[in-house]
This record gives sequence, structure tokens and C-alpha cells, in this order.
Amino acid sequence: MPRGPPAVPPVLPDPPAYATPTALALERQSRTPEPFSEAEKTEAERLILSGLKEDLPAGDPTSEVLIPQGISVCAHYVARKEGILCGLPVVALLFRELEPAISLRPLRSDGDKVHAGEPFLELVGPVQPILRGERLSLNFLQRLSGIASLTHRFAEAVEGTGCLLYDTRKTTPGWRALEKYAVRMGGGRNHRRSLSEFALIKDNHRQVLEALGDRSMAAWLERLRARQPDRLVELEVDAVEEVPEALKAGPDLILLDNFSIADLRRAVQIIRGHPGKQPLIEASGGISLENVREVAAAGVDRLAVGKITHSAAALDLGLDLVEVIR
Repeated sequence: MPRGPPAVPPVLPDPPAYATPTALALERQSRTPEPFSEAEKTEAERLILSGLKEDLPAGDPTSEVLIPQGISVCAHYVARKEGILCGLPVVALLFRELEPAISLRPLRSDGDKVHAGEPFLELVGPVQPILRGERLSLNFLQRLSGIASLTHRFAEAVEGTGCLLYDTRKTTPGWRALEKYAVRMGGGRNHRRSLSEFALIKDNHRQVLEALGDRSMAAWLERLRARQPDRLVELEVDAVEEVPEALKAGPDLILLDNFSIADLRRAVQIIRGHPGKQPLIEASGGISLENVREVAAAGVDRLAVGKITHSAAALDLGLDLVEVIR
């Protein structure tokens, strides 16, 4: 296998295709995760520069004083615990910034399951820049692999139900593109990447509108579509009793937020029995590994789960020196 950093994958469209009603019906046909995009590369490069400035404001005196110039090493990144790997393109960009002479040989790919004790990436090159990048590279790998690993557990739990797992905007500020990439590597899909992507009428919007005497769901959607006719519109409801009115308004998606399992089933039955436009059904709120399969089995099309990003624990990974090359 040739050495060297992996090539940068092709650019993805932004916003993604499913942000339009026409393309929404095609989302089930794609099971291959979108690769590392140009937007994700740009975010990674920004975070790398910020991370290097934070961690190396005045060099690395330990390595610079104690280790002679011209010493090279072979090192392996190794999993300390089983999980889903994510972050190799970021590590490649990091070491390209630190020292282009370092060669990287991936032993596994993003999205692969790695086992405790298993090496997944080999580095060969000057030891000083490798040590300078060790902690920052592990910070990226551990955070992104933790998200991918937790997402994988949720995705496995709903396998076979026909329900798709989505993330939310509950991401670390500044890390959204990379964290949503990690979700895809874990088997999930990306919901809105920003407020700008499509319209989602939530409870706080409704509270303001209703306080102003504007209570018609149909009127809300009519105004949105008059201004943005090609954009997807999602409407959140908080009770089964609101579902019939939501259906009459004709959204592309109906979001059932914090419903009990019994109420989810009732709402799904009402929506599936509606003679007009059939919106996709999304559930959110209070979804955990313990109840996610039951929620999916209630008949919804999609799950929006914030936990896969905001509550993911870092995956335990390390860097081991294999050989010192004089």
C-alpha cells in the first residue's frame, strides 16, 4: 500500500439535496455515507490552526531540547477500546501542516469498527513534529470517533425498522461540520446543518405567533412557501390533538416532539390515514438507547437525536512508537 496522506475527497453540494421537497422522497435510496466534504475540510483546517496556536504557542521545549534533529520514528495510532473510527482526513491535514515529510498509511478507514489493541494508522517521519501533533491529533480522533461510535449504537438499535437516524444542531460551536461528518461515519444522517437550510416551525415560534393572535398553521406555511417555494418546511406539534390541523397545513415533515409511545402510535395512525399529502414523520425528545427501538417501531420515518453529538464520550485511542529510526 502506498504511503502518504489520503487524497482530499470531492466537494459536496451545500446545502444537501434533501433540503428541497422534491429530493426529500429520494433520501431512502442512498445508504452510502457522504464522504469528507470541502466544507468539512475547511472547518478542519481552521480548527487545526487554532489548535496548534493553543497547544504550541512557543514550541515544544521537551522534544526540542532532549531529542536530536534528524531522528525519525515509526508510530501507530492504536485503539484502546472498541468503537467506530473517525477523523483520519483531519489527522492527514494536521500533519501536512506540521511536516509534509511525514508519511501516513491508513490501516483502517473512517467508519470502520476498530477493536482494543488494533492499530489503525501508521506514521513514519521526523519525531519532533510527530510529538508536536500527538495530542491535537488524538483530540480530533477521540472526539469524532466517540460521536461515530455512539451514533453506531443508535443506528444498530433501529436496524430493520425502516426508520432513519438523524442528528440535530446540538453540536459543539465551531465543530458542527466535523461532528456531523462523524454522525455519517457512524451510520446516521444529517438534519439541518444551519437555521438557513430549511424552515422548521418549533414551539417557540408558535408561542410568539399565537401571542400575536396569529394561530393558523396553514397561514404560517402559506407565508413561508410564498417567500421560499422550493424550500422544505417542517412543522412541530406537541400533542396528538394538533396533528389533524398540521396535516391540513400540508408540511413536508411533521415533527412529533416528546410524545409518549402510545401517542406516537396514535399520531402515526392519523397521519397514515390522511387522504391528502403524506408528510414524513419525525420523532424527537427523550430518545435514548433504552427506548430508541420502541420509538422507531411506532411507525415514524425519522428520529432526531441530539444525544449522539452532545453526549458522546471520547473513544479511548493512543499513539504508540513502534521503532526509532536513526
